[in-house]
Amino acid sequence: MKKLACLALALLIALSLGTAVNAKSLNLAMDADPVSLDPQVQLSGGMLQYSHMVFDPLVRWTKEMTFEPRLAERWERIDENTVRFYLRKGVTFHSGNPFTAKDIVWTVDRLKRSQDFKGLFEPFVGAAAVDDHTVDLVTKKPYPLLLNMSTYIFAMDSVFYTGTDERGLPKDAIVKTGYSFANVNESGTGKYRVTHREQGVRNVFEAYKNYWDAESPGNVDTIILTPIKKDATRVAALLSGDVDFIMPVPPQDYDRIAATDGVKLATMPGSRVITFQLNQKRREEFTNPKVRQAIVYAVNNEGIAEKIMKGKATAAGQQAPEGYLGYVEELKPRYDLAKARKLMKEAGYPKGFECTMIAPNNRYVNDDKIAEAVVSMLGRINIKVNLKTMPKAQYWDQFDAQTADIQMIGWHPDTEDSANYTEFLLMCPNKETGYGQYNSGNYCNPKVDELILACQSETDRDKRAAMLQEVERILHNDAAFVPLHWQHLSWAGKDALNILPIVNVMNFPYFGDLVID
Repeated sequence: MKKLACLALALLIALSLGTAVNAKSLNLAMDADPVSLDPQVQLSGGMLQYSHMVFDPLVRWTKEMTFEPRLAERWERIDENTVRFYLRKGVTFHSGNPFTAKDIVWTVDRLKRSQDFKGLFEPFVGAAAVDDHTVDLVTKKPYPLLLNMSTYIFAMDSVFYTGTDERGLPKDAIVKTGYSFANVNESGTGKYRVTHREQGVRNVFEAYKNYWDAESPGNVDTIILTPIKKDATRVAALLSGDVDFIMPVPPQDYDRIAATDGVKLATMPGSRVITFQLNQKRREEFTNPKVRQAIVYAVNNEGIAEKIMKGKATAAGQQAPEGYLGYVEELKPRYDLAKARKLMKEAGYPKGFECTMIAPNNRYVNDDKIAEAVVSMLGRINIKVNLKTMPKAQYWDQFDAQTADIQMIGWHPDTEDSANYTEFLLMCPNKETGYGQYNSGNYCNPKVDELILACQSETDRDKRAAMLQEVERILHNDAAFVPLHWQHLSWAGKDALNILPIVNVMNFPYFGDLVID
């Protein structure tokens, strides 16, 4: 008996050692960390990256831009306004609560009242549970992007987030700035749980032992996310071996990383457009289309793409890149300093004016350098711009409050559709519907709104493309915003990391599928 006990103990030790040896950790450095643990508090790339780690959507995009099942195993169209989703069984939240259809119903209801997401879900009546593992998504009219929108539905734990917290506050409150239960607590179905969070310093994600996707190839048990704002410091951390994976890679370091043994670079063209918005409510000058046009003509965005972005961006003359339904071939960048000065004179501002600008310094690639270049360019048409840059964590509060006359905003349409740019950036701001939620320029053109709303229920691809292209032409003629470029995507990691299968054009690396050799 004693001998058997010793053998059992030895086996237990061996198994424990084997587990420790097989456990993989990833030291990840990004330019910033998530602003919250609440997946519905902000519609941004950083928050969606976080959501794919800690929560799971109904379906998600593949690298080839098709849809693959996640919490929904399959789906079928019931009628022109209804798609039925058949949910996985045996899935649990990090709290231990079982995942059921009622969680999808609760999640969609909350999305419809989130200030950032309600515009996306305006076409939806909502979700309805058929049984514990079947749920219908119902739209007001036929909606061609229903599956695209399903990629946003990250199931939240309705039991965990219902009721009041120890402060007597509702757990389901959506609070952009300040405390809320959901901002500091999470219960998702995703592969990773948040076990430590020190905003701006260190975030630790540990694999959830009861994660449903046993077939995932990923073998990373712990992710330690360190936000490193400065490009040079982030690259140095990778090359010195202090971190395993960085994103993004500054364009000026592409060649250096590609030529360094032991690390590898991954890049691809992106669809995130970088722009400036001109606040027509703060500055009377910006209500004049000739002033707006002068600003667009004064900005040499091809020069920015070539010199500041080192050729790792594509200068834009519109919102939607080539390949999207709304793309219009003839809408090119239009730098012409002489024409810009002529327009300023025609508008009645030959001596220019003074205004303010804000931009982040760790959200988009070279964002602060781009802003500085644009300030210099506008000075050539006698517009004196007082620029203030700040970290992303502070920037979004300032952006939402519209504290400056000119504000930088980048946008990737996660529906992978042209309409999404306009829905959020340029439709008339409407707090009830959520349209124009990120339209800090307060541009408003009823014809644009009419076309975007009409295209939401247009299922004929050619007709829909014509509507979206008309929108782009109107925005171009109105100089509704200042287009800069479509930002290329970039990641780098140690050779042991199998990076390419997990990165995608949405810039949501699927870390749960990452394999470390």
